[in-house]
Amino acid sequence: MEFLIEGIMALTWKQVVMYAVGILLIWLAIKKEYEPSLLLPMGFGAIMVNLPFSGVLDQVLQGGIESHGIIEWLFNVGIDASEAMPILLFIGIGAMIDFGPLLSNPVMFLFGAGAQFGIFAAVLLAALLGFDLKDAASIGIIGAADGPTSILVSQIMNSNYIGPIAVAAYSYMALVPIIQPAAIKLVTTKKERRIHMDYNPQNVSRQMRIAFPIVVTIVVGMIAPTSVALVGFLMFGNLIRECGVLGTMSDTAQNNLANLITLLLGITISFSMQAENFVTFQTIMIMVIGLFAFVMDTIGGVLLAKFINLFLKKKINPMIGGAGISAFPMSSRVVQKIAMQEDPSNVILMHAAGANVSGQIASVIAGGMIINLVTSML
Repeated sequence: MEFLIEGIMALTWKQVVMYAVGILLIWLAIKKEYEPSLLLPMGFGAIMVNLPFSGVLDQVLQGGIESHGIIEWLFNVGIDASEAMPILLFIGIGAMIDFGPLLSNPVMFLFGAGAQFGIFAAVLLAALLGFDLKDAASIGIIGAADGPTSILVSQIMNSNYIGPIAVAAYSYMALVPIIQPAAIKLVTTKKERRIHMDYNPQNVSRQMRIAFPIVVTIVVGMIAPTSVALVGFLMFGNLIRECGVLGTMSDTAQNNLANLITLLLGITISFSMQAENFVTFQTIMIMVIGLFAFVMDTIGGVLLAKFINLFLKKKINPMIGGAGISAFPMSSRVVQKIAMQEDPSNVILMHAAGANVSGQIASVIAGGMIINLVTSML
């Protein structure tokens, strides 16, 4: 009873706010099924790290020896010291991705690049709002629409806002079905959204599928060396998938490894959600900038497609450009859903999927470019 009273007396209003944030994330995970594998552990972790005298942060062992609690230890080992968790997660992500639609229609690479516009727009906005360069770069990478990339870049940049950045990145990833339709309709006409596209799939040989992750790793490694960890592990996971001799390992990477790392990553990131650092005006600004980044990603990709259409006789459905963000496969499904709403006979899913997997590559390249640019300027 004495401990209960002491705990209640030590409780702050900011901690109470974090309990509400944690419960909201859990509700979104369970009720709305928004990224449940990550939002649920993040939400529960946010509650644990904000309990007064929480043992997940600090522990006093027998003999009065102080020790790191489990969540602080996981953060120090898996993220702070080595960035191991987000990097290892890319193996699982790579094993899940089929680059066939992209290799069959390489022009979709353009839309993966165009849909990264939100990153650089958000970096500029964050800098104009008073964030220093390393924090502005870390906030801008929310526009990658890729949670692990956002976490990794903000950690390498030693940002003060890893927790809010992670929450913003994953929350908006989960809200892609709400954010993207509004952004797409803002810059397209009904006629443009009803454009049909022929799909003539080319045979993608096994040799090409195997060579692709190797070539991408070498080329990107030459252009942006700091992105090798991001791109390399993504491509390594894809090579496991495509080599044809590691079926069990591919299944393990896609399921067991990805699920385990995602669970641990979610609950570990909650270390950065301690009330005194999280409940600030800067967190609100980061959430707003993150939303701006996602919207500008989508608009950037759509506008690029509309620009390309100026030179084409056979027009591209500009919504394909909006699918160039990294939120795979959610974004391509959203684009197909909008197309079907406008014209039930309009099937552009494979084109959208090609742009979507291109965005997965482009987002990690953009993350490496941001690191290169900022470190060279500091």
